[in-house]
Amino acid sequence: MPQYVAIIEDTDPDAVSLWFPDLPGCISGGDDVDEALENAPEALAFYAQELAADGRQLPPPRTLDELKAAPDVADDLENHTVALIEWPPLDTTE
Repeated sequence: MPQYVAIIEDTDPDAVSLWFPDLPGCISGGDDVDEALENAPEALAFYAQELAADGRQLPPPRTLDELKAAPDVADDLENHTVALIEWPPLDTTE
């Protein structure tokens, strides 16, 4: 199952945000890291819906090693916490 790398920015004492280097403009947030991570699949779903409305698909995720080699992302990976978000999310209702 594909996994998108999320960069967690925990710099605001009142909120945590995370963003996806492979998905420009796709962000999630919450009061704490757990809530931001819990909201991340919903952010991915909304982003995927917006792309689909334009006749496009989510781009394939890059690996962590590929992102570490990308100059526009390497510093963020080094200075922030990273999480892997599965897409599509596992269905836990069954």
